Amino acid sequence: MGNLWKYIIIAVGFVLAAIVVAAAYTEGHKPAQGTISVTGLGETEFTSDLIVIEGHITVEAYEAADAYHNLERDRAKTVEFLASKGVNEETISFEMPNTNELFRSIYENGDYIGQQFAGYQITLSFTIESADVDTTESAARELPSLIAEGIDIHVFNPMYYYTGLEDVKLELLSAAAADARERAANIAKSSKSALGELKLSRAGVFQITAATGDEEFSAGGSFNLSSREKKARVTVRSEFFIDEK
Repeated sequence: MGNLWKYIIIAVGFVLAAIVVAAAYTEGHKPAQGTISVTGLGETEFTSDLIVIEGHITVEAYEAADAYHNLERDRAKTVEFLASKGVNEETISFEMPNTNELFRSIYENGDYIGQQFAGYQITLSFTIESADVDTTESAARELPSLIAEGIDIHVFNPMYYYTGLEDVKLELLSAAAADARERAANIAKSSKSALGELKLSRAGVFQITAATGDEEFSAGGSFNLSSREKKARVTVRSEFFIDEK
């Protein structure tokens, strides 16, 4: 009888051990809660409301005093011309003049023998920054006509900005995040599941390009300055948990 109880106890021990092992295996191999990864897009077009135009005036003279006198004359003529075209003088700013000495090469019998001082060259850079885009843009196009008056002036292409860009970025992030959730919800519905909580979300870089054309995107983000009409876009990569129905 004693041996019988011994075997019963051993058998019960094996059964309990099997139950524990089975429970541990089941717990360790439960399928993880599923997730859905989607990319949402936010996109909009807008018109620049600020124009920036840069350029410079250059003068040369043998005497430094004459060069500075000529520079002041050409600077005044440039401002006067812009004002006559409707540009507010307060939108025009000038940097410190940059002065360089000029030298000419001397040759004797075809051989280079040195340099000789030839005077001074002074360059004065200027910037026009205005919210009156149409007027400033039109005036800038005519600035090179001052060359006919003996002014050595160079004007660069306009740069266009939008002062409300930070608000646009926030709106695009919200739109891209909402688009990502909608895409994820549609996928979950098609899979007979329910969309759960957001696991993580990452915003991509902002791409600001011309509103028209095939301008390429940059991995580090693009920022178009040459087009007045622009398009902004951003993507948001989101991952959601899936709740089984």
